Amino acid sequence: MPRMIRWLDLPPVWLLAFIAAAWAQGRFVPMGLSLGDTWSGLLAGLLIGGGLILMLLAVLEFRRHQTTVIPHREADRLVQSGIFNRSRNPIYLGDAMVLTGLILRFDAVLSLMLVPVFVWVIEQRFIIPEENRLRRKFRAEFARYERKVRRWV
Repeated sequence: MPRMIRWLDLPPVWLLAFIAAAWAQGRFVPMGLSLGDTWSGLLAGLLIGGGLILMLLAVLEFRRHQTTVIPHREADRLVQSGIFNRSRNPIYLGDAMVLTGLILRFDAVLSLMLVPVFVWVIEQRFIIPEENRLRRKFRAEFARYERKVRRWV
């Protein structure tokens, strides 16, 4: 894969593309739909903040174990502590939470259907290949971890 395309095929780039699509839908094609400001604003803040905290906790745990956070790279260690004791993919879960929160913040009701599409894209492009690499490298250890900790929550 050419270097530029490899850097474009990263989860943050996909997340930004989905966020941009949701913003454009909310701004230019609202279709007269609205969730209201009170509860959706509060929920948006909780989702965005919670998602960012999940991502931060995961990155700190990767750093603590001195392994890569970048998809498509070979992991040096199988991280199972901290937030990874609750979710095998806390960064991707955080991405989905941030996307959902921003959709609520943009009041882009129709874009709520982008969330399962985003989750599917992330699973196909990143999670399944990553887990296959971990399965090959860490064999029994990954099998135990996979049985103990769910993919999302």
